[in-house]
Amino acid sequence: MIVTTSFENAPARDVGVTGQVYRLWEFVGRAPVRGTYVEGNEANDNALPQGFLVQQPPGSITRPHFHETNQFQVFVGGGGHFGKRPAAPLTVQYASGHTPYGPISANDEGLLYYTLRQRWDPGAKYMPAMRDRLVRGRQRQHLVPVDSTLLQSTGTHTLIAPHEDGLAASLSVVEPNTSLTLDSLDEGGGQYHIVVGGMMRFEGEAYGLHACQFADPDCAPCSVQAGADGLSLLVLRFPFLK
Repeated sequence: MIVTTSFENAPARDVGVTGQVYRLWEFVGRAPVRGTYVEGNEANDNALPQGFLVQQPPGSITRPHFHETNQFQVFVGGGGHFGKRPAAPLTVQYASGHTPYGPISANDEGLLYYTLRQRWDPGAKYMPAMRDRLVRGRQRQHLVPVDSTLLQSTGTHTLIAPHEDGLAASLSVVEPNTSLTLDSLDEGGGQYHIVVGGMMRFEGEAYGLHACQFADPDCAPCSVQAGADGLSLLVLRFPFLK
């Protein structure tokens, strides 16, 4: 399965998160109906990954919480903090399932970021109220600010070095009208490709800034092509599912 969606074609809807209104654009699967876990929400599991773009309102705070599944988050607009560290564009975060993180606080501009999950998740479990649902021993997290100069530097830049279990993240900067063959998808547990500059062409279609693609590990290696202004593409690979 390869799912590719442009920003223009991603359906948008508003979601309440602890009294604030967040806007979500759905790229892959179905985003949560609510901004917090509700007992029994597991019944809504559609067995697909979840990939969506979040617009967090100015001055809002997403309290510390965890999810059951592995996820990447990519900060692409606005400004704020992830915990005590800046969450400026471009920043990549990875958290394994059952890894508490946050708070995520937006400044006066608000924050724009992707949430990209390996599997469907039933909703945020806020700490400390849901500490009893936390499975210990699986915690892992990375937060990687991406130097803006890398977006102008042709080649593939490692953001999270490949782990034995398949986890990895990189930024590929491709010259105009040049093809890029992505790594074999069976080396991990599926991956997302995010357009953070230029344009990506795939199977005869053009995808601009903020386009999102998910490829599961059963797919053959895929090839994309840069547009006339080149392409900057994040490649975010999950570990193998256990």
